Amino acid sequence: MNKKLDIWMLSREYRGIAGAGGVQDVVRDLSEALVRSGSRARVILPRYGFVKAKELGFRKLDISFDVTMDYTSEERREDVTFWKGGVNGVEVLLVDARRFSEKRDIYTYTAEDESINPDNRRGTGHYDYFAMNVLHQKAALALALVTGKSPDMFHCHDGHTALVPAMMREIDGFRHYLRGSGALLTIHNAGVGYHQEVGDLAFAHANTSLPWRVIYSSQLHGSFDPLLAGAAYCPVNTVSENYARELQETELDAMTGWLGHALLERGIRLSGITNGINPAEFDPRHPRKLGIPAGFDPSSGDMAGKLRCKSWLMRLLSTEKGGAQTAFHKQRQEYPGVTLHGTLDMAMREQPLVTVVGRFSTQKGLDILASALEGPLAGSGDFSLAVLGSGQREIEEYFMYLAAASPWKGRLAYLSGYSALLANQIYAAGDFFVIPSRYEPCGLTDFIAQLMGNLPVVRATGGLVKVRDGFNGFSFTEPDSHALAAALRRAVDLFLSDPDKIRKMRKDAFDNIHKNYTWDVVVEKYLELYGKALKMVEKYV
Repeated sequence: MNKKLDIWMLSREYRGIAGAGGVQDVVRDLSEALVRSGSRARVILPRYGFVKAKELGFRKLDISFDVTMDYTSEERREDVTFWKGGVNGVEVLLVDARRFSEKRDIYTYTAEDESINPDNRRGTGHYDYFAMNVLHQKAALALALVTGKSPDMFHCHDGHTALVPAMMREIDGFRHYLRGSGALLTIHNAGVGYHQEVGDLAFAHANTSLPWRVIYSSQLHGSFDPLLAGAAYCPVNTVSENYARELQETELDAMTGWLGHALLERGIRLSGITNGINPAEFDPRHPRKLGIPAGFDPSSGDMAGKLRCKSWLMRLLSTEKGGAQTAFHKQRQEYPGVTLHGTLDMAMREQPLVTVVGRFSTQKGLDILASALEGPLAGSGDFSLAVLGSGQREIEEYFMYLAAASPWKGRLAYLSGYSALLANQIYAAGDFFVIPSRYEPCGLTDFIAQLMGNLPVVRATGGLVKVRDGFNGFSFTEPDSHALAAALRRAVDLFLSDPDKIRKMRKDAFDNIHKNYTWDVVVEKYLELYGKALKMVEKYV
């Protein structure tokens, strides 16, 4: 659409301020792309206790009001104020309230929280997660009334902000003042545990101020589901076309608790827009920016620097001659919170280096990779692995065991924890990047790997189907160790037998992202979806 829009983004994350996963990247990059396209973008997120607003250049606004936050047997209000800042043309507002400022993490309790109150176990979700979401959303809607500004569009990200489309049509005041505003709901992950549902229907009714008919009609397996509630009032998209299809046409929807099919039964068809990336942020032609040892260019075929990156990483993770320590142990201060298990043998540097950077969970399928290494790949002596990540304890322990056991001793370095610097160095060094996800809404690590000349080996699910077998990576279908092993073997064999083909695939992967998946390309699809959302407004005006 040609109209320049005023868009308010509601999110619990924003890169550079408060981030936990891929949502932070999408919200920031899409907002900045909207500004470049001529629209106005305002992002509204909570000011958590760890967000130092003044240090980030925010200033306190002379705006304060209270928000109705009733409990089942108690009428309540909570005070909110606001901070204002800006990043690359995007206006960012922080909602300040006690419920947010007492939180030391976005979604879960920290070790410090547990030390103060043992009931708040580290890694578990906040007990008042639902009220946090409701306060954030009501504060954003009320801000429009208080300031006299009605945006063209509220863009709501995930279940944490999914009630806005329902609230703006069903709650007095909001539905009158905002009758000309549209809404879009983007589902980044529909998996079980991401819906932000609540089982206490009476509490949901009291806290949200939504009518009982909305509460009753928005149940999934007996719980009030914000995604079902919001989807009744606006277009809904997921972060890839294939993920949208899987949720409504395949049994993979079982991993969402059948949310996709519940939406379809209500006549709601999901659309999909595959996330973009800003290639300049992961451009190996500028090594100093990324903290990698040397630069290289997959598009031109100048890959000498990549070989230097690979040798450097393997040396970092290898045992020095005559010593027991690796170079990594001597440089640990550069990678705080990361622990090395196992080593790499420099004698393997001419062989392919397989890499992993990610969260250890059953969704991400890292247990499938571990099973493949212990099973069908156990006899493969022609490649090494560098693995960075943490998560489910049992998967971490699996990789610790493999790193110390024959036949992977000296060929598998497992780095538990996370470091953005180390991640870049692994991306740049690797020849192949494994993503064996059981489901994957979109996937960003496959983009980063391709930009760094690191060909993905993926399970063809969700957004990972953008990796086309033999063109810009390798893929397999079944979520099991034998299918993964076969795909990885094809990749390794091709590397060893046909380096020209690998060089061409690296170029194709790099060029394909620059042509089809930059945010300046993807933003046009969102502008079209905003146009669809505005057409739905006509029945409310």
